[in-house]
Amino acid sequence: MTAVLAAAALLLAAGCSSDGGSAPGGGSAPGGGGRTTAGASPGASPSGRTAEPTPPAQGTVKVLRTVAEGLKTPWGLAPLPDGGLLVSSRDDGTIVRVDGKTGRKTELGKVSGVSPAGEGGLLGIALSPDYASDHMIYAYFTSASDNRVVRMLYDAHKPAGEQLGAPDTVFKGIPKGYIHNGGRIAFGPDGMLYAGTGESGRRDLAQDRKSLGGKILRMTPEGEPAPGNPFPGSPVYSYGHRNVQGLAWDGKQRLFASEFGQDTWDELNAIKPGGNYGWPDAEGTSGDSRYINPIAQWHTDDASPSGIAYVDGVIWMAGLKGQRLWRIPLDGTKASAAPQAFLTGEYGRLRTVAAAGGDKLWLVTSNTDGRGKPRSGDDRILELRVR
Repeated sequence: MTAVLAAAALLLAAGCSSDGGSAPGGGSAPGGGGRTTAGASPGASPSGRTAEPTPPAQGTVKVLRTVAEGLKTPWGLAPLPDGGLLVSSRDDGTIVRVDGKTGRKTELGKVSGVSPAGEGGLLGIALSPDYASDHMIYAYFTSASDNRVVRMLYDAHKPAGEQLGAPDTVFKGIPKGYIHNGGRIAFGPDGMLYAGTGESGRRDLAQDRKSLGGKILRMTPEGEPAPGNPFPGSPVYSYGHRNVQGLAWDGKQRLFASEFGQDTWDELNAIKPGGNYGWPDAEGTSGDSRYINPIAQWHTDDASPSGIAYVDGVIWMAGLKGQRLWRIPLDGTKASAAPQAFLTGEYGRLRTVAAAGGDKLWLVTSNTDGRGKPRSGDDRILELRVR
Protein backbone atom coordinates (compact mmCIF):
# COMPACT_ATOMS: atom_id res chain seq x y z
CA MET A 1 0.00 0.00 0.00
CA THR A 2 2.87 2.36 0.86
CA ALA A 3 4.40 1.87 -2.59
CA VAL A 4 1.07 2.65 -4.25
CA LEU A 5 0.72 5.84 -2.21
CA ALA A 6 4.23 7.01 -2.98
CA ALA A 7 3.77 6.37 -6.67
CA ALA A 8 0.47 8.22 -6.73
CA ALA A 9 1.96 11.18 -4.92
CA LEU A 10 4.85 11.33 -7.35
CA LEU A 11 2.53 11.21 -10.35
CA LEU A 12 0.40 13.98 -8.86
CA ALA A 13 3.44 16.19 -8.35
CA ALA A 14 5.12 15.45 -11.68
CA GLY A 15 6.90 18.49 -13.04
CA CYS A 16 8.87 21.15 -11.16
CA SER A 17 8.05 24.81 -10.78
CA SER A 18 10.20 27.45 -12.40
CA ASP A 19 11.47 28.38 -8.94
CA GLY A 20 13.02 25.00 -8.30
CA GLY A 21 10.30 23.26 -6.30
CA SER A 22 10.26 19.48 -6.31
CA ALA A 23 7.86 16.75 -5.31
CA PRO A 24 8.65 14.87 -2.10
CA GLY A 25 10.33 11.50 -2.22
CA GLY A 26 8.20 10.12 0.61
CA GLY A 27 5.31 12.56 0.82
CA SER A 28 1.72 11.39 0.79
CA ALA A 29 -1.27 13.61 0.00
CA PRO A 30 -4.77 12.41 0.82
CA GLY A 31 -7.22 13.12 -1.92
CA GLY A 32 -4.38 13.16 -4.44
CA GLY A 33 -2.57 9.97 -3.54
CA GLY A 34 -5.42 7.52 -3.28
CA ARG A 35 -5.48 7.44 0.52
CA THR A 36 -8.88 7.44 2.16
CA THR A 37 -9.33 9.83 5.07
CA ALA A 38 -13.07 9.54 5.62
CA GLY A 39 -13.83 10.56 9.17
CA ALA A 40 -10.37 12.11 9.55
CA SER A 41 -11.08 15.61 8.34
CA PRO A 42 -11.88 17.50 11.55
CA GLY A 43 -13.57 20.84 11.25
CA ALA A 44 -14.66 20.37 7.65
CA SER A 45 -18.04 19.73 6.11
CA PRO A 46 -18.90 16.04 5.54
CA SER A 47 -17.36 16.28 2.08
CA GLY A 48 -14.21 17.88 3.49
CA ARG A 49 -14.65 20.76 1.03
CA THR A 50 -15.33 24.43 1.54
CA ALA A 51 -16.29 27.42 -0.53
CA GLU A 52 -12.69 28.62 -0.42
CA PRO A 53 -10.79 28.48 -3.72
CA THR A 54 -8.24 25.68 -3.92
CA PRO A 55 -4.69 26.99 -4.38
CA PRO A 56 -2.60 25.84 -7.36
CA ALA A 57 -1.11 22.37 -7.05
CA GLN A 58 2.34 23.82 -7.75
CA GLY A 59 3.73 26.95 -6.14
CA THR A 60 6.80 29.15 -6.12
CA VAL A 61 9.25 30.55 -3.57
CA LYS A 62 11.55 33.53 -4.02
CA VAL A 63 14.08 34.63 -1.41
CA LEU A 64 13.78 38.42 -1.27
CA ARG A 65 16.53 39.16 1.22
CA THR A 66 18.40 38.16 4.34
CA VAL A 67 16.89 40.24 7.14
CA ALA A 68 19.47 39.43 9.84
CA GLU A 69 22.45 37.15 10.43
CA GLY A 70 24.53 36.08 13.40
CA LEU A 71 21.71 34.59 15.46
CA LYS A 72 22.54 31.86 17.96
CA THR A 73 20.18 28.90 18.41
CA PRO A 74 17.12 30.89 17.28
CA TRP A 75 13.85 29.09 18.00
CA GLY A 76 10.73 31.24 18.47
CA LEU A 77 9.67 34.19 16.33
CA ALA A 78 7.07 36.84 17.12
CA PRO A 79 6.42 39.65 14.59
CA LEU A 80 5.76 43.01 16.22
CA PRO A 81 3.07 45.48 15.09
CA ASP A 82 5.77 48.01 14.13
CA GLY A 83 7.45 45.58 11.71
CA GLY A 84 10.14 44.40 14.10
CA LEU A 85 10.74 40.75 14.94
CA LEU A 86 11.32 39.16 18.34
CA VAL A 87 13.53 36.06 18.30
CA SER A 88 14.22 33.70 21.20
CA SER A 89 17.59 31.98 21.67
CA ARG A 90 17.11 28.43 22.91
CA ASP A 91 20.53 28.07 24.56
CA ASP A 92 21.24 31.67 25.63
CA GLY A 93 17.76 32.16 27.09
CA THR A 94 17.57 35.64 25.59
CA ILE A 95 15.07 37.48 23.42
CA VAL A 96 16.37 39.80 20.70
CA ARG A 97 14.50 42.41 18.70
CA VAL A 98 15.43 42.53 15.01
CA ASP A 99 14.60 45.65 13.01
CA GLY A 100 12.59 44.33 10.06
CA LYS A 101 14.12 46.88 7.68
CA THR A 102 17.76 47.23 8.76
CA GLY A 103 18.35 43.91 10.52
CA ARG A 104 19.75 45.71 13.56
CA LYS A 105 19.61 43.51 16.67
CA THR A 106 18.79 44.72 20.18
CA GLU A 107 18.79 42.34 23.13
CA LEU A 108 15.71 42.79 25.30
CA GLY A 109 17.14 40.70 28.11
CA LYS A 110 17.64 37.21 29.48
CA VAL A 111 14.64 35.19 30.64
CA SER A 112 15.33 34.06 34.19
CA GLY A 113 14.68 30.44 35.07
CA VAL A 114 15.62 28.93 31.69
CA SER A 115 17.64 25.71 32.03
CA PRO A 116 18.82 24.75 28.52
CA ALA A 117 19.91 21.17 27.78
CA GLY A 118 19.52 19.04 24.68
CA GLU A 119 16.36 20.13 22.86
CA GLY A 120 15.18 22.17 25.85
CA GLY A 121 15.67 25.83 26.65
CA LEU A 122 13.89 29.02 25.66
CA LEU A 123 11.58 27.87 22.88
CA GLY A 124 8.39 29.42 21.51
CA ILE A 125 7.31 33.03 22.06
CA ALA A 126 4.07 34.87 21.31
CA LEU A 127 2.60 38.32 21.84
CA SER A 128 -0.37 38.81 24.13
CA PRO A 129 -3.71 39.25 22.32
CA ASP A 130 -3.81 42.63 24.11
CA TYR A 131 -0.20 43.49 23.31
CA ALA A 132 -1.11 47.00 22.13
CA SER A 133 -2.18 47.86 25.68
CA ASP A 134 -0.35 45.40 27.97
CA HIS A 135 2.99 44.90 26.09
CA MET A 136 3.25 41.32 27.36
CA ILE A 137 5.38 38.60 25.74
CA TYR A 138 4.57 34.94 26.41
CA ALA A 139 7.34 32.33 26.34
CA TYR A 140 7.54 28.54 26.62
CA PHE A 141 10.75 27.34 28.25
CA THR A 142 12.47 24.45 29.98
CA SER A 143 13.18 25.10 33.66
CA ALA A 144 15.15 22.96 36.10
CA SER A 145 12.02 20.93 36.84
CA ASP A 146 9.58 21.17 33.92
CA ASN A 147 8.49 22.96 30.78
CA ARG A 148 6.33 25.99 31.48
CA VAL A 149 4.72 29.08 30.00
CA VAL A 150 5.49 32.54 31.41
CA ARG A 151 4.69 36.11 30.44
CA MET A 152 6.87 39.19 30.75
CA LEU A 153 6.43 42.91 30.33
CA TYR A 154 8.41 44.37 27.42
CA ASP A 155 9.47 47.98 27.99
CA ALA A 156 11.31 49.27 24.91
CA HIS A 157 12.10 52.54 26.67
CA LYS A 158 14.54 50.88 29.06
CA PRO A 159 18.21 50.27 28.15
CA ALA A 160 19.07 47.29 25.98
CA GLY A 161 19.38 44.13 28.06
CA GLU A 162 16.98 45.48 30.69
CA GLN A 163 13.73 45.62 28.72
CA LEU A 164 12.18 42.38 29.99
CA GLY A 165 10.25 42.29 33.22
CA ALA A 166 10.40 39.34 35.63
CA PRO A 167 8.62 36.22 34.29
CA ASP A 168 5.15 35.58 35.68
CA THR A 169 4.39 31.86 35.48
CA VAL A 170 1.15 31.25 33.62
CA PHE A 171 1.27 27.46 33.33
CA LYS A 172 3.70 24.82 34.61
CA GLY A 173 4.13 21.08 35.01
CA ILE A 174 4.69 20.07 31.37
CA PRO A 175 7.11 17.11 31.37
CA LYS A 176 10.67 17.96 30.34
CA GLY A 177 13.36 15.81 28.80
CA TYR A 178 16.63 15.94 26.92
CA ILE A 179 14.48 15.39 23.83
CA HIS A 180 10.85 16.01 22.79
CA ASN A 181 10.02 19.17 24.70
CA GLY A 182 7.57 20.51 22.11
CA GLY A 183 7.65 24.26 22.64
CA ARG A 184 5.52 26.08 20.08
CA ILE A 185 2.95 28.48 21.52
CA ALA A 186 0.43 30.65 19.69
CA PHE A 187 -2.75 32.54 20.40
CA GLY A 188 -5.61 31.25 18.28
CA PRO A 189 -8.35 33.24 16.56
CA ASP A 190 -10.46 32.56 19.67
CA GLY A 191 -7.99 34.47 21.87
CA MET A 192 -6.96 31.29 23.69
CA LEU A 193 -3.35 30.19 24.17
CA TYR A 194 -2.32 26.94 22.48
CA ALA A 195 0.87 25.00 23.29
CA GLY A 196 2.40 22.02 21.51
CA THR A 197 4.14 19.65 23.92
CA GLY A 198 6.34 16.56 23.54
CA GLU A 199 6.27 13.30 25.42
CA SER A 200 9.84 13.97 26.68
CA GLY A 201 10.97 10.53 25.49
CA ARG A 202 8.35 8.73 27.60
CA ARG A 203 5.99 7.25 25.02
CA ASP A 204 3.28 6.30 27.48
CA LEU A 205 2.57 9.95 28.31
CA ALA A 206 1.11 10.66 24.86
CA GLN A 207 -1.92 8.41 25.44
CA ASP A 208 -2.40 9.41 29.09
CA ARG A 209 -4.97 12.21 29.10
CA LYS A 210 -3.97 13.10 32.67
CA SER A 211 -0.45 13.91 31.50
CA LEU A 212 0.49 17.18 29.78
CA GLY A 213 3.13 15.46 27.62
CA GLY A 214 2.49 14.61 23.96
CA LYS A 215 -0.46 16.99 23.72
CA ILE A 216 -1.80 20.18 22.27
CA LEU A 217 -2.98 22.29 25.19
CA ARG A 218 -5.58 25.07 25.05
CA MET A 219 -5.82 27.56 27.89
CA THR A 220 -6.89 31.09 28.72
CA PRO A 221 -4.24 33.84 28.69
CA GLU A 222 -4.12 33.37 32.47
CA GLY A 223 -3.31 29.67 32.13
CA GLU A 224 -6.65 28.14 33.06
CA PRO A 225 -8.27 25.35 31.00
CA ALA A 226 -10.09 27.15 28.19
CA PRO A 227 -13.90 27.16 28.08
CA GLY A 228 -15.23 24.55 25.70
CA ASN A 229 -12.24 22.22 25.94
CA PRO A 230 -13.12 18.61 25.08
CA PHE A 231 -12.23 17.22 28.53
CA PRO A 232 -13.87 19.28 31.31
CA GLY A 233 -11.40 20.91 33.67
CA SER A 234 -8.42 19.89 31.55
CA PRO A 235 -6.20 22.01 29.26
CA VAL A 236 -5.78 19.01 26.92
CA TYR A 237 -7.14 19.79 23.47
CA SER A 238 -5.76 16.79 21.55
CA TYR A 239 -3.49 13.89 22.46
CA GLY A 240 -1.50 10.98 21.09
CA HIS A 241 1.26 13.28 19.83
CA ARG A 242 4.99 12.58 19.84
CA ASN A 243 6.49 16.08 19.60
CA VAL A 244 4.44 19.02 18.31
CA GLN A 245 6.45 22.07 17.20
CA GLY A 246 4.21 23.74 14.62
CA LEU A 247 0.77 25.39 15.04
CA ALA A 248 -1.21 27.42 12.48
CA TRP A 249 -4.82 28.28 11.67
CA ASP A 250 -6.43 28.67 8.27
CA GLY A 251 -8.93 31.35 7.21
CA LYS A 252 -11.79 29.42 8.78
CA GLN A 253 -10.11 29.09 12.17
CA ARG A 254 -9.18 25.40 11.70
CA LEU A 255 -6.02 24.33 13.49
CA PHE A 256 -3.13 22.45 11.85
CA ALA A 257 -0.06 21.04 13.61
CA SER A 258 3.26 19.52 12.55
CA GLU A 259 4.73 16.58 14.40
CA PHE A 260 8.02 14.69 14.49
CA GLY A 261 7.86 10.99 13.77
CA GLN A 262 10.39 8.50 15.07
CA ASP A 263 11.94 6.52 12.23
CA THR A 264 9.27 6.34 9.55
CA TRP A 265 6.77 9.18 9.18
CA ASP A 266 6.64 12.84 10.11
CA GLU A 267 3.14 14.32 10.04
CA LEU A 268 0.99 17.32 9.28
CA ASN A 269 -2.32 16.99 11.10
CA ALA A 270 -5.67 18.75 11.03
CA ILE A 271 -6.54 19.04 14.72
CA LYS A 272 -9.91 17.95 16.03
CA PRO A 273 -10.85 18.82 19.65
CA GLY A 274 -10.44 15.68 21.72
CA GLY A 275 -8.79 13.83 18.84
CA ASN A 276 -6.32 10.99 19.39
CA TYR A 277 -3.43 11.11 16.90
CA GLY A 278 -2.10 7.67 17.67
CA TRP A 279 1.40 7.90 19.11
CA PRO A 280 2.99 5.58 20.16
CA ASP A 281 0.63 3.00 18.67
CA ALA A 282 0.57 4.67 15.24
CA GLU A 283 3.18 6.64 13.32
CA GLY A 284 1.80 8.13 10.14
CA THR A 285 -1.29 6.63 8.52
CA SER A 286 -2.97 3.90 10.51
CA GLY A 287 -5.79 1.51 9.77
CA ASP A 288 -7.00 1.84 13.36
CA SER A 289 -10.23 3.86 13.50
CA ARG A 290 -9.40 5.08 17.01
CA TYR A 291 -6.71 7.35 15.60
CA ILE A 292 -6.90 10.37 13.31
CA ASN A 293 -4.66 10.05 10.26
CA PRO A 294 -2.34 12.84 9.13
CA ILE A 295 -3.31 14.87 6.08
CA ALA A 296 0.26 14.55 4.79
CA GLN A 297 3.31 12.57 5.84
CA TRP A 298 7.01 12.47 5.04
CA HIS A 299 9.95 10.17 5.60
CA THR A 300 11.86 11.55 8.57
CA ASP A 301 14.99 12.24 6.48
CA ASP A 302 12.92 14.56 4.29
CA ALA A 303 11.29 16.68 6.97
CA SER A 304 11.67 16.58 10.78
CA PRO A 305 9.22 19.47 10.86
CA SER A 306 9.18 22.38 13.26
CA GLY A 307 7.30 25.62 12.57
CA ILE A 308 4.38 26.01 10.15
CA ALA A 309 2.49 28.99 8.73
CA TYR A 310 -0.69 29.46 6.69
CA VAL A 311 -0.83 31.77 3.66
CA ASP A 312 -3.61 31.87 1.04
CA GLY A 313 -4.79 28.27 1.29
CA VAL A 314 -1.33 26.78 1.79
CA ILE A 315 0.51 25.43 4.83
CA TRP A 316 4.25 26.14 4.73
CA MET A 317 6.36 23.83 6.90
CA ALA A 318 10.00 24.24 7.94
CA GLY A 319 12.12 21.09 7.90
CA LEU A 320 15.15 20.55 10.15
CA LYS A 321 16.80 17.29 9.12
CA GLY A 322 15.21 17.61 5.68
CA GLN A 323 16.71 21.10 5.24
CA ARG A 324 13.84 22.26 3.08
CA LEU A 325 10.63 24.27 3.10
CA TRP A 326 7.51 22.27 2.30
CA ARG A 327 4.40 23.63 0.60
CA ILE A 328 1.12 21.79 1.30
CA PRO A 329 -1.92 23.20 -0.58
CA LEU A 330 -5.24 22.66 1.16
CA ASP A 331 -8.81 21.89 0.23
CA GLY A 332 -10.59 22.31 3.53
CA THR A 333 -8.81 20.00 5.95
CA LYS A 334 -7.28 17.83 3.25
CA ALA A 335 -4.15 18.25 1.20
CA SER A 336 -5.31 19.09 -2.33
CA ALA A 337 -2.04 18.06 -4.00
CA ALA A 338 1.23 16.40 -3.10
CA PRO A 339 3.59 18.40 -0.89
CA GLN A 340 6.27 20.33 -2.78
CA ALA A 341 9.79 21.06 -1.54
CA PHE A 342 11.78 24.30 -1.86
CA LEU A 343 15.22 25.59 -0.80
CA THR A 344 16.48 22.03 -0.37
CA GLY A 345 19.89 22.20 1.31
CA GLU A 346 20.37 25.88 0.44
CA TYR A 347 20.17 27.27 3.98
CA GLY A 348 20.61 24.15 6.10
CA ARG A 349 18.18 23.32 8.87
CA LEU A 350 14.97 25.35 8.93
CA ARG A 351 13.32 25.93 12.30
CA THR A 352 10.55 28.51 12.19
CA VAL A 353 8.30 30.04 9.54
CA ALA A 354 5.78 32.83 10.12
CA ALA A 355 3.36 34.79 7.96
CA ALA A 356 4.74 38.23 7.11
CA GLY A 357 1.62 39.72 5.52
CA GLY A 358 0.31 39.34 1.99
CA ASP A 359 2.28 36.75 0.04
CA LYS A 360 5.37 36.90 2.26
CA LEU A 361 6.94 34.69 4.92
CA TRP A 362 9.64 35.02 7.55
CA LEU A 363 11.93 31.97 7.70
CA VAL A 364 14.43 31.22 10.48
CA THR A 365 17.34 28.77 10.09
CA SER A 366 18.65 26.43 12.82
CA ASN A 367 22.27 25.49 12.09
CA THR A 368 23.67 26.33 15.54
CA ASP A 369 21.39 23.94 17.44
CA GLY A 370 24.05 21.25 17.87
CA ARG A 371 22.77 19.12 15.00
CA GLY A 372 23.49 21.41 12.10
CA LYS A 373 26.67 22.67 10.52
CA PRO A 374 27.14 26.36 11.29
CA ARG A 375 27.53 28.47 8.16
CA SER A 376 28.91 31.88 7.35
CA GLY A 377 26.82 34.39 9.29
CA ASP A 378 25.49 31.57 11.46
CA ASP A 379 21.70 31.48 11.70
CA ARG A 380 19.59 34.02 9.90
CA ILE A 381 16.12 35.32 9.15
CA LEU A 382 15.01 35.35 5.53
CA GLU A 383 12.12 37.17 3.87
CA LEU A 384 10.36 35.12 1.19
CA ARG A 385 7.68 35.71 -1.40
CA VAL A 386 5.52 32.63 -1.82
CA ARG A 387 2.60 31.39 -3.87
